[in-house]
Amino acid sequence: MTIPRSGSAVFDWIARSRQEPQQAHRDWLERGTTQLPLGTRFNAVRLSAQIVHAAVGTTDPDVVGATLAELLCGPVIHDRPKATYYALIERCPAARWSHPDEAPMLGSGHRLSVPASDLCGPTGLYWAVRPRMVGDLCLVQSVAALVHIARDSLRGSAR
Repeated sequence: MTIPRSGSAVFDWIARSRQEPQQAHRDWLERGTTQLPLGTRFNAVRLSAQIVHAAVGTTDPDVVGATLAELLCGPVIHDRPKATYYALIERCPAARWSHPDEAPMLGSGHRLSVPASDLCGPTGLYWAVRPRMVGDLCLVQSVAALVHIARDSLRGSAR
């Protein structure tokens, strides 16, 4: 079953982070991605592929996606060309985030490329974990735990 690029309630909610949500839907239909401002409906935590792969113990895209879905319980975008993942989280002050150097929180003043609902990899910009419902976001503490797991794993492999 093919999921439409726009029109679902989840992606309507995401698109409303723009002042003109119709433009987000047009972008998804025409280009497959749209630029959305952060800090209106959600923030994002930028996670390097190194951090994610260390935390989940593999680079296999299917296993990474399944593990992130289980650990973070929310949507994650993978920008494969940039070797970066973005966990979508609730809006919160950056001062509440304890990993600004390893995994920066992006909020107001930042924009994020967001793929259409049907872009699920494994190349380009795609959903490693698709949003499941309106307001679905990763828990901040779960993303912080993922960074801790990666840090411990990377320290252990450096020994």
